[in-house]
Amino acid sequence: MDEIEKLNDLRQRIDDTDLELIKLLEKRLNLVKEASLVKATLGASSRSLEREEFLLQDRALKAKEHHLPEGLIEDLLKRLLRESYKDSAQRTFSCTYKTSKPIVLVGGNGGMGQVFAKYFKASEYKVKTLEKDDWENVAEIVKGALLVLICVPIEVTENVIERLAPYLDEETILADITSVKAKILSKMLSAHQGPVLALHPMFGPDIKGMVKQVIVNAGGRELEKSAFVLEQFKIWGAKVCNCEAQEHDKAMGIIQAMRHFTTYCYGLFLANTNASLKEILDLSSPIYHLELLMVGRLFAQDPHLYCDIIMAQEHNKQLIEQYLNCLKEQLEVVANHNKAEFVKRFLDARDYFGEYATLFLKESGQLLARVNDDKR
Repeated sequence: MDEIEKLNDLRQRIDDTDLELIKLLEKRLNLVKEASLVKATLGASSRSLEREEFLLQDRALKAKEHHLPEGLIEDLLKRLLRESYKDSAQRTFSCTYKTSKPIVLVGGNGGMGQVFAKYFKASEYKVKTLEKDDWENVAEIVKGALLVLICVPIEVTENVIERLAPYLDEETILADITSVKAKILSKMLSAHQGPVLALHPMFGPDIKGMVKQVIVNAGGRELEKSAFVLEQFKIWGAKVCNCEAQEHDKAMGIIQAMRHFTTYCYGLFLANTNASLKEILDLSSPIYHLELLMVGRLFAQDPHLYCDIIMAQEHNKQLIEQYLNCLKEQLEVVANHNKAEFVKRFLDARDYFGEYATLFLKESGQLLARVNDDKR
């Protein structure tokens, strides 16, 4: 009985300590909100990489001094940082170009259009939208615009550019956010004689905030006139990555088209086998659980989006054909039970990954630990 009473007493003290932790976390989050408002007043970016790195390194040292398990404070701080970044998405931001000229979002009521509308408004820009039923008023809507940002599906983007161009002022910046850059950039440059900016946000409309999101700048014309746009993205917390349009498109074949295609095929394979997803989940390791999450995530979204991405470039078809040939070659090795050749090819691929293999092992381990924590 004494041991039971001791256990109950310890549990009560644990509960009391947890309550203290909750109150401290509330205090910290409130302080972060105050700091966020001050940063907005100062015109500072939502994210300070230097401050973030300092926090993680300094608190890790302090945690070690107090004999806390390695990685515990880092996990907690990263979650707190994520919450603070999420909260920063609700605040106002400084404006990098004070003007009465409007920003026009073509397709502004769509998913991505709404994201940019929200952020431009939070930076106190005047925002207007041009939708498919507004074309009879296009001249009035885009007149005197500072920036016209095209946020429509890839398959209609070129047509939209053609229809827009005659109504744009010479000083208006014409920009787009499609995932294919070379072809669309060429179209904008030929249709509009003023400033042009080719962009590709590497995220979807379901983001919780702009912090740490990547936006590709694939060039254009008179880029000095649109420098404020890129700076505005940074103020919101995004990372701007500069890349030539042709190089961008080659990379996207692997980063997007190939990834989505293989995920799509694996999802179709599972559907065709009619395997029990519940049973698979019950039996799965954290790494397969994570993989299945990524497959299911794709099929929870708009099929037209992924169709457009996969079929956007002829180069994508060539990559897929190369991938299929590679699969056939590896299948032959497996079918022949050629273990020596399998190991050789495995080690050759390891050489390609080099030091990234070790880095990816560590990072994936952290992800898998979180996935395992969430399993019931």
